Amino acid sequence: MKTIPGLRRRTLLQAGATIGGLQLASPFILSAARAETPVKIGMIDPLTGSYAAIARSEVEGAQLAVAQVNKAGGILGRQVQLLVEDSANDVGTGVQKAHKLIDRDGIDVLFGDVNSAIALAIDAVAFNAKKLHIVTGGHTDAITGSDCHWNAFRVCNSTTMDASAIGSTLIEKFGKKWFFLTPDYAYGHSVQASFAKILKAAGGTFEAALAPIGTSDFSAYLIKAQAYKPNVLLNIMGGTDQVNSMKQFNQFGLNKSMTMAGSLLEQESIESLPPAARAGWWVMEWYWNQPNVPHMKEFVADIQKATGKIATARHWFGYVAVHSVKLAAEKAKSMDGIKMAKAMEGLELPPEVALQEGKPFYRAGDHELMSSVLAGEVHNPPAGGDKNDLFTIRSIVPGPKAAGPVADTGCKIAWPA
Repeated sequence: MKTIPGLRRRTLLQAGATIGGLQLASPFILSAARAETPVKIGMIDPLTGSYAAIARSEVEGAQLAVAQVNKAGGILGRQVQLLVEDSANDVGTGVQKAHKLIDRDGIDVLFGDVNSAIALAIDAVAFNAKKLHIVTGGHTDAITGSDCHWNAFRVCNSTTMDASAIGSTLIEKFGKKWFFLTPDYAYGHSVQASFAKILKAAGGTFEAALAPIGTSDFSAYLIKAQAYKPNVLLNIMGGTDQVNSMKQFNQFGLNKSMTMAGSLLEQESIESLPPAARAGWWVMEWYWNQPNVPHMKEFVADIQKATGKIATARHWFGYVAVHSVKLAAEKAKSMDGIKMAKAMEGLELPPEVALQEGKPFYRAGDHELMSSVLAGEVHNPPAGGDKNDLFTIRSIVPGPKAAGPVADTGCKIAWPA
């Protein structure tokens, strides 16, 4: 299968379906009763709107992992179904879909959402239902900080992790006067606060502009940035908003007077940019071109075969989430939410799932995945090189160092009696 087209508002990956020519058939003979009771994973992501491209990649990564897990016999001898719902970048819709998946579809585990505000909202639903919730792509600190729950674990980084991985570098290389272009919702506010803390500690100053999700014309914000004359423009926008703002930054010629940077840039976004707009210092939470990492080539090849695309951090997020469920269930010997959550604490990803330097693990104190953070420069492909090679890693920051101590997160996990 060259692509996974359309990704309808609700997609059901059944046991026995095919991904990339890989038949989801178990090599084991299951009892009829067990075979008829699949493990159901619900996944909520914004498959339409500004974050659609990165959301689709998360779903594709999860689909690949489900195919692998089912081929190997499933989870606890049961095949896995992935039920995907479109949150449409709307909190109310996300909550409605979470209730549907839990109350009507009877899911065992919930994944999502790319949008941090939706991730927080659907976690409340999963928490009340005592369901394990793995946040695949929502970054706001509160998820594993002030609003943490026993049932919630996060694959992607906190905003503190991303900011701390690159903030000091930006100060040292470019200066202490920054302008923030910030999406006006939970994620954007959290990222800006994380960067501002680092900047203020260094004696720096900043101004900021808040832009709604779905903004297409950034001229007013960029004019304000130009008037402020910063050393660095911190672009915190996401998805197509980030692409549009980076294009306009270049078109307005601001690249001649300030440096573009940010805490997070997606492979999907870089590919959508014209060559002249590919520049700046950014964080990547995972990158495909790390030739010395075990099992990396196999994963990249599997994603390419299934989707026709290069593997991205978002593919990895979805992939890790599914394998984490399998690892936790097998450790707990149960699909019970509380037992799996207990098993997730301290769980270390094996090399074939980790796909990075170091040994990422879910920290017990806040349930954040302690994965490496990659800081570096965005650029066009090297002459004669791979067209997908759009980022050079300048430093790899270990997860615990980027995250800081649990005591600083504000997380206090209380378990059910």
